[in-house]
Amino acid sequence: MKKTLKTIVIMLAVVIVGAVIFIPVMASQTSDKDSAAAVSVSETDSTDAAETQITITDASAQAAEKSGKATAAAIAVGLAAAAGAIGMGVAIAKSVEGVSRQPEAHGKIQTMLMLGLVFIETAIIYALIVAILIIFVL
Repeated sequence: MKKTLKTIVIMLAVVIVGAVIFIPVMASQTSDKDSAAAVSVSETDSTDAAETQITITDASAQAAEKSGKATAAAIAVGLAAAAGAIGMGVAIAKSVEGVSRQPEAHGKIQTMLMLGLVFIETAIIYALIVAILIIFVL
């Protein structure tokens, strides 16, 4: 039981760390592409039309940047929540199985289960914090 739970926790940690690393990179690349497009369009237009074109391009670049950030945040929270739910479900199933095999160890199994669930939930909350930082800071 400990080996299976340890494997699940390690897999969950790898998924969350991968999401935490991948999502901000994806969000920053989206904003870099959009700002580069805005600069290239404004340099090729005439002076009168350039001001209008810059305004339109800046607005579309900002909208695309917000869209990229929202997508990145949604993927980060979605992956963390899905992986956490799977990990919690497996942990609870294994603890129920352990209690049914050894009812006298109920207290120890319950304590270890609660500790594991707290760690899994903490990882999900960290993913939520990263998603909030992606939206408001990047």
